[in-house]
Amino acid sequence: MTVTCDIAVIGLEVMGRNLALNMESRGYTVAVYNRTTEKTEKFMEGPGKGKRFVACRTLDELVAAMKSPRKVMMMVKAGPAVDALIDALVPLLSPGDVLIDGGNTHYTDTERRTSYVESKGLLFIGTGVSGGEEGALKGPSMMPGGSEKAWPLVKPIFQAIAAKVGPNHDIPCCEWVGPRGAGHYVKMVHNGIEYGDMQLICEAYWLLKHSIGLSNDELYDVFDQWYQGELNSYLIEITRDIFSVRDPEGSGFLVDKILDKAGAKGTGKWMSQLALDLGVPSTLVTEAVHARNLSALKEERVRASAVLAGPKQVTSRGDRTQFIEDVRQALYASKIVSYAQGFVQLREAAREHNWPLNFGAIAMLWRGGCIIRAVFLERIKEAYDQKPDLENLLVADYFRQAVARAQEPWRRVVCTAVEMGIPTPAFSTAIAYFDGYRSAVLPANLLQAQRDYFGAHTYDRLDKPGQGPFHTDWLSVRRPPRDAR
Repeated sequence: MTVTCDIAVIGLEVMGRNLALNMESRGYTVAVYNRTTEKTEKFMEGPGKGKRFVACRTLDELVAAMKSPRKVMMMVKAGPAVDALIDALVPLLSPGDVLIDGGNTHYTDTERRTSYVESKGLLFIGTGVSGGEEGALKGPSMMPGGSEKAWPLVKPIFQAIAAKVGPNHDIPCCEWVGPRGAGHYVKMVHNGIEYGDMQLICEAYWLLKHSIGLSNDELYDVFDQWYQGELNSYLIEITRDIFSVRDPEGSGFLVDKILDKAGAKGTGKWMSQLALDLGVPSTLVTEAVHARNLSALKEERVRASAVLAGPKQVTSRGDRTQFIEDVRQALYASKIVSYAQGFVQLREAAREHNWPLNFGAIAMLWRGGCIIRAVFLERIKEAYDQKPDLENLLVADYFRQAVARAQEPWRRVVCTAVEMGIPTPAFSTAIAYFDGYRSAVLPANLLQAQRDYFGAHTYDRLDKPGQGPFHTDWLSVRRPPRDAR
């Protein structure tokens, strides 16, 4: 076989197929392989026909078709399939060749695989790829991490296929993130923020629909207006479009015919679990995950709705125009909290794993191609450019002022939701986090006293800083009951 290929893609499901087509469209010759040969043949007879692809029936053929150093991108299901593929490829490759995992992999697996592959004299990259099938084909956001020596070898290809932003559309949404599992960790946080964004938008929709009775046509107009302003984002854009789609199989709108039972692939749950491990309050993604879990209890909820009553709902909350603006402000403020929490978790993970993460650069990786792409992300980059050691986005000037402007309408929206019995877990936890974070003193003093009372867990004292910890025998010093005095 003639050695002609610049890179190989293994796995020709939607994401792998579209990434291969993207690479070829940028001038690269791509070796393609799928465990099921029929899928490779179908690809070559369809979208790959007449293009710079080399179809390979075996891994030996794939390796023989590539220029050195070889670059092999694995687009297979995360988990044991990746390990099995690595084990099959390692003996066929040469020192300095690069293995790339482009799936939604847990970062701990990427940490382990990087060490293993490097021990065999090869290089490894675990890269997050965001943007779905359209992004894979036209330009995704990419978050590579792993063996740093591999980055110069894949950088031209990755940055060529990535989404482009900036005034001249020449800044690629792909840059080196950090060592070992850093790339997949950043992708996981991206997905967690995505969970939060989607839940917040759903709550905004539900409030507008059930508190002031907006129709789908009116919702389209509202989201279109929002898309023109500071909420400009891909998720706002597609939400607007969803409200315009009529049911192709009947009357009415398609969105109203969809079962209210949400699915999930697990990355939001990973972020929530790892936040707990780090002791970081990423409350919004956690509530978003729980909201999906609650939606999955459809049959239970239907039964409960027949016996559990809430407040009497009304269809008017005064000035409709003002309430729509209040919801917009609440959505923007809550979105700020969501990103603030995500970047705090990235900061703590970087400290835990000794990853030299550049938070402003990460924000720009998400500026195009990915699901959470938004104009808003440029403000995050500006905040970290001004103060690289920023503790929390909430205290950066732009975001502090934005939340200050939104605070009253934000509170009105959450109060309205509670009064009407409309569930808004993401809005509510966002403002609870804001109120907790801005509080110099919290009731944790009582909590710590309780812990010391029942478990001798000790406490520190405000009036004796650095002199603790202290413990009190609470039973021996407690005051007697009133009737005993």
